[in-house]
Amino acid sequence: MISQCIFNTFVFYLKTMKHTLSLFITIGLINVLVSCGTSETKNAEANPIINAEAQEDSVLLAEAQAFFKPLPNEATITEKPHSTQKILLGKTLFFDNRLSKNNTQSCNTCHNLSTYGVDNKPTSEGDSKKLGDRNSPTVYNAALHLTQFWDGRAKDVEEQAGMPILNPVEMNMPSENYVIDRLKKIAGYNRLFTEAFPEEKNPISYDNLKKAIGAFERTLITPAPFHEYLNGNKNALTPEQKKGLREFINTGCMTCHNGVAMGGASLMKFPTYGDNYTSLTGSKHEDLGKMANTKSESDKFIFKVPSLINITETAPYFHDGSVTDLGQAIKIMAKLQLNKELSDEQTESIKAFLSSLKGKIPTGVEISPEMPN
Repeated sequence: MISQCIFNTFVFYLKTMKHTLSLFITIGLINVLVSCGTSETKNAEANPIINAEAQEDSVLLAEAQAFFKPLPNEATITEKPHSTQKILLGKTLFFDNRLSKNNTQSCNTCHNLSTYGVDNKPTSEGDSKKLGDRNSPTVYNAALHLTQFWDGRAKDVEEQAGMPILNPVEMNMPSENYVIDRLKKIAGYNRLFTEAFPEEKNPISYDNLKKAIGAFERTLITPAPFHEYLNGNKNALTPEQKKGLREFINTGCMTCHNGVAMGGASLMKFPTYGDNYTSLTGSKHEDLGKMANTKSESDKFIFKVPSLINITETAPYFHDGSVTDLGQAIKIMAKLQLNKELSDEQTESIKAFLSSLKGKIPTGVEISPEMPN
């Protein structure tokens, strides 16, 4: 009996201590939470500048998310399904000089994947050593655009892929049949086309060539710090870049440079204000824009709005590659499209923001595959 009584007393003691300990812990947690809440309130009251900056940061992000969109992993579309084999064929064709008459040019010659999809020249030299009359735009993220070419004459990257091959100033092939006859003589291409289009009896066709190159180009997506920011990471941009983003929006640049590619979604008259483009750029040639193709007066000086992704890496600028300095290009755009004179400080601020658009080139995409024999 005595042992049982001692045991019951000991158990009661433990239970009492347990409840007491829990009470102490609960009281302690409440005190900590109250203290933290009081501390945050005091900090907010004591640091109104910090609080205002945090609010502005949230407002800026919300505005940016309204005007711009993060990049997708690929620019896929349902009616043109991809496959590993089709993408490999497209990449091989993209790097193959045999798509030019004299075996001197490939797609990569003008759209160098090692240098952000451009050759950094005002205009490019073609297979016959002639210079084109327009700057070669970057192929990175191009599949996200509404149309292709400076005048928007191709509806997508598949249609665009077949045009330079037949252009006498560019790759200089005489005809589609000439191209296909050349490819059919290469055993390796017979295999690659069959693997890419296994359901077709005659897979080597000009249409399939365009589909394959287009499939490859749709993988050329370059996510940048700004896209991390759009996904909600407020620390992805530096304070200087955020200041530049605010300047970019307030200036009105996002009127045309918006959406997922920050451009490429519309065609606009250039210049909109004044007619002194050549005096500002030193251009030697007046380009009629879309009118050169349609012959319609209403299309005079209409050009596709270029994407700003990787803009710091893709000089020279404009359809004729007439300006090499990004700051100068920014000032010219503000003057001719928005009728605004930007100060040096405003220009440098916008440049700082544009540096956040420098993306990451997909691993290994710039390495040429082994050419088929």
